[in-house]
Amino acid sequence: MRNIITLVMSLFIVFAAAAAEPQGKKKAKPIELTKATFLEKVFNYEKNPEVWKYNGDKPAILDFYATWCGPCRITSPILADLAAEYGDEIYVYKIDVDKEPELASVFGVQSIPMFLFIPMNEQPQVAMGALPKKSFKEAIDTFLLKKEEKTAL
Repeated sequence: MRNIITLVMSLFIVFAAAAAEPQGKKKAKPIELTKATFLEKVFNYEKNPEVWKYNGDKPAILDFYATWCGPCRITSPILADLAAEYGDEIYVYKIDVDKEPELASVFGVQSIPMFLFIPMNEQPQVAMGALPKKSFKEAIDTFLLKKEEKTAL
C-alpha cells in the first residue's frame, strides 16, 4: 500500500511540474502566410508597388519553401528553433510557393529555399539555399537586430 501511495504522489508531482512549466512563456513558431496575410503583415505591393514599406512591428525572416523540397525540409526545423529562440524579437514567416505562386512571382523566386531578411526601416536582403543555423543567427544578430559584436579582450 505504501508503494502505491508513493507511486501516485510521484506521478502527481511529475504531472504538476509539467503542467506548470509552459505557462510562463509561450514558444513562438513560424507563421504560415497567405497572400492576404502577407499584404497585411509584411508588404502591400498592390497599394504601394513602387516603394518597399514593411508593415511589421519587428524584423522578420520570410521563408519561401515547398513541401517537396529537400533543402527546405532541412531548414524548417532550424527556423522553428529560431522562432522559439528569438520569438520576442523577430517574426519567422513561411510562404509555400505551390500554394502562393503569385507571391513567389512578385519576389522572383526561382529556386528554393529562398529567404528574405527584413529589418526595420531598411531594404530587405535575399539569401538562397539551405543555410546552417549559425548563418541564420549571424544574420539575425547583425542585420536584423543590429547587435554589436563583442570584442575579445
